[in-house]
Order: sequence, then structure tokens, then C-alpha cells
Amino acid sequence: MIKNNFKVIGVMSGTSLDGVDIIYADFNYDSGWEFSILNAETIPYTAKWLNNLKHLINYSKPELQQIDADYTLYLAGLIQEFIVKHDINNIDAICSHGHTALHDPEHGLTYQIGNLPELAHILKQQVVCDFRVQDVKLGGQGAPLVPIGDALLFSEYDFCLNLGGFANVSTQLAGERIAFDVCPVNIVLNHYIQPLGFDYDDGGKLAATGLVNADLLHQLNALPFYKAPYPKSLGLEWVMDKIFPLIDEKHLDVHDILRTFVEHIAIQLAKILPHSQNTSLLITGGGAYHSFLIDRLKALAPCKIIIPDHAVVEYKEALIFGLLGVLKLRGEINCLKSVTGASQNHSTGVVYSYLK
Repeated sequence: MIKNNFKVIGVMSGTSLDGVDIIYADFNYDSGWEFSILNAETIPYTAKWLNNLKHLINYSKPELQQIDADYTLYLAGLIQEFIVKHDINNIDAICSHGHTALHDPEHGLTYQIGNLPELAHILKQQVVCDFRVQDVKLGGQGAPLVPIGDALLFSEYDFCLNLGGFANVSTQLAGERIAFDVCPVNIVLNHYIQPLGFDYDDGGKLAATGLVNADLLHQLNALPFYKAPYPKSLGLEWVMDKIFPLIDEKHLDVHDILRTFVEHIAIQLAKILPHSQNTSLLITGGGAYHSFLIDRLKALAPCKIIIPDHAVVEYKEALIFGLLGVLKLRGEINCLKSVTGASQNHSTGVVYSYLK
């Protein structure tokens, strides 16, 4: 008999490098999936790890393998501290995304560090992880993986938009789920504000004081990615190759960079959303707190924007990776070809068992 109730730990580290999101969640299946987030925490990276993760694409293969081993140990330690802190005893699985080091699906490559079997041995728990590799082997983008969670947990909304390192959107179209990365968000905004001594632009206050540079805005909006059909996904490599050089060659004041890039984000988001007050749009991720960006989006794409409670805003991706692990354990599809472009729907992820 297939188990219908799971208590799992979901772990996510995103490209915005805010830290490691860890949740303890309860999933229950009756006529559909229901969830509750029992505990949740974001653990900021140390200065050492922040520096390592910012420069992953610059390391040689042996260096990256060593970082992978070290990061797995580091991640295991954070998860163990979370378990002890919240006195968690009932765990069906730890479902971990790891951290993306390389993502170039056009060349059959995606690599998430922190997904080694040592995770299960150290934690003495069953682990489900490494969710992207199989999809790329099947010809998919390996991303986004969250949309099946949108379909199963948040189906009451017409569109689900996550504003993290990148913006990604999912919706139901002609009976199937579609989703794709839209544009960079915090991976760019945080990059330019951090030299000023801030981790992020709180509420977009600094961006709001800048001026739009029309030339830069035009060049950003003209990038070929935005005209490409979905499925499509973005990675740090693309940002470093296409976005940073465009911005840096202008030698603009940081406030103007932030203001221009916020406008760019709002324009790209508005292009893929219906302009109707009857369309419901769920927004999650750190960008949901960027009030200035949300105001610009409202101005360009009037629809019914819903920003949920703090736990869902902050931890939706960790929650859904928990669900992906649950679906994997049940032997059910957790990755959709309509979303990633893979040759087939499939149940992705690697299961590391620990015999107690």
C-alpha cells in the first residue's frame, strides 16, 4: 500500500545566495495534496562559503569536486543542527536540491554540489537529491522543477511567479503545465548593491531613487533569450556572459543600474502575463518583498497579485523540493516534459538509503 503521509525535511540553496533554506513539512494525500510547514529557517552563508559559491564556474574540475565534498559536509552539518534545534524525531526523508555549480543544458550539463551519498551516512537518514541531472540526460532543461508543485499545491492561482535569483513562472495552458525562466532578478540586483555594504535593496528603496538609462534598458530587452520559445532556463554563466558586460560598460551610478534593471524585470514579466484584473498571480521568493518592483509590475501588467504568508514566500521552493522527494519515493512523476522539454515525463532524483 502506498504511503499517503510524509514528514520530510526540504533543503534549497538558490542562485541569489541568501543562504540555505531548510524546512520541516508534513505532506498528506487524500483527494489531493495538502501541506503544512512545521518549522522553517534560512541559514546565511559564512563569508568563506559565499565567496566559494560566487566563483564556482571559475574552478577546475578537481577543485569543484573538492568543493562538492566540502559543501556536502557543510550542508549535512546545517541540516543536523536544524534537526536538533527543532527537536525533530519523525523524518521520512531529507529532500535536498543542493546548490547549482554549473547549468548548461544545451551542452548536456548541469551540476549541483552537495548531493553526495555522504549526506545520508552523516545524517543517518534516507535522502532524496540530485533532481536535475536525469532531466538533462532526457534532453530537458533540468529546470524549472518547481511547477509540478505549483500544479499540485497551488492550483487555485492562474500563474505562479517566483522572484529569486531568477524569475520563473508557471501556468496551466491547454491542459498541461508550462513553465520557464523569465529573466534574472536578485542575482543581478544583489550583485550591484553589495559593494555598497547591503545584502539586498530593502523594499527597492535605492532603486526607486535612480534614473532609467534608456540605452541600457533597450540593450537588455533586446537580448535574444527573451525572444526564444519555452522551455528555456537561465544560469549564472548566462548572466556573467550577457548581462554584467552590458551593464558594466555603461559606468553608471549604482542607483541608476538598479532602477534600470528593475524596469527591465518588470517589462519582461509584463510581457508574459495577461493584462487582466481577473488573472490571479501568486508571487513568492525574496523579490516579493521588493515593493518598488511589485509596484512597477502592477503598473505594467494589471492583474490580481497575491503575496502569501511569510512561510510560503520564503520557503516555497524548499517546500516543493520536499514534495518532489515524496513523489520520487512514491514512484510517481515529479518532472514534466511540458515544462523542461525532456523526451518524457519522469520521476527524477536519486535516493540514498540509510539502514538504521
